Amino acid sequence: QVQLVESGGGSVQAGGSLTLSCVVSADTYNDKRIAWFRQAPGQEREGVASIYGATTCYGDSVKGRFTISQDNAKRTVLLHMSSLKPEDTAIYYCAAGRPGAYCNTWRILDLYNNWGQGTQVTVSS
Repeated sequence: QVQLVESGGGSVQAGGSLTLSCVVSADTYNDKRIAWFRQAPGQEREGVASIYGATTCYGDSVKGRFTISQDNAKRTVLLHMSSLKPEDTAIYYCAAGRPGAYCNTWRILDLYNNWGQGTQVTVSS
């Protein structure tokens, strides 16, 4: 059973930065696409970014501001968020799913069968 633990959320003013961390426990870490999703109150869960090997994918609203990276030795995926906006306020979830080297399917929720508990990010204006 793959387990994911997020950390790094918090409150920040608009224009600031935060780095979220997702630690993945399991020997299958290297065989899964790891993604960050977010969900704001009353809204659907949306894809933020994903990583599989050398392939990174980003949602349109975060391109150029967020960077996803991984530390394989620590089985950790990081999401560095900069130039934060109030509309980035949400609960951020880490998920592990089917591997994929292309950016055409990474947003599909059904492809991810393991989720973390989420970490709150609040951006004030």
